[in-house]
Amino acid sequence: MSIGTEVSGAMLDAFTWFKQSGYLWRGEGVNVYIDPWEVTVDDPADVIFITHAHFDHFSIDDIERLRKPSTRIVAPYDIARELSGDVVAVAPGDAFEVSGIKVQAVPAYNTVEERLEAHPPEKRWVGYLLGLGGVTYYHAGDTDHLPELEGVGAEVAFLPIGGTYTMDVGEAAGLARAMSPRLAVPMHYGFVVGAKADGERFALAAAPVEVKLLTPLHPFSA
Repeated sequence: MSIGTEVSGAMLDAFTWFKQSGYLWRGEGVNVYIDPWEVTVDDPADVIFITHAHFDHFSIDDIERLRKPSTRIVAPYDIARELSGDVVAVAPGDAFEVSGIKVQAVPAYNTVEERLEAHPPEKRWVGYLLGLGGVTYYHAGDTDHLPELEGVGAEVAFLPIGGTYTMDVGEAAGLARAMSPRLAVPMHYGFVVGAKADGERFALAAAPVEVKLLTPLHPFSA
């Protein structure tokens, strides 16, 4: 393994992948969750980011179990209206700081005809650019390969690859090559849609972009 690969892989050391698009990032004194779903740890949340309203991304049960009185929740407007407490409503293009984390909300929607009803642009759902531990991470949420995403500047890009509701392997690989992050990480496969083998297929298709496959805490179901 090259030194460059070791450094790239280290950028994921603080992440735990639960399943689908749900992650925990453990920083120094801060726990950040993104789309928590069927979370299997007890670390209380300091910040929770929600990308959109589908059950495998917006889980009230997980939010209520993880939140504490000081937890801040960042979510699109349609979700923010359903939540109480310290909630930040966002739309694509918003840039702000929450709990010391620099955040930019990025568009996330479908353009492929057979997927248009899943994530229509008028919902104004989002992905996020997050500054965590000195690294800029992009969590795409559920999206197709949009031209406006090609200019997203992130060192690490978490991209959905399962198809049906999001980009498939080939489409996600094309976006990875266009974005050219230091590291691309596939997500949203092997559970509701897609199969475990899609991760390896993505790693080959995204070349020359370096790809890191994470192992979810839940076993793959497909």
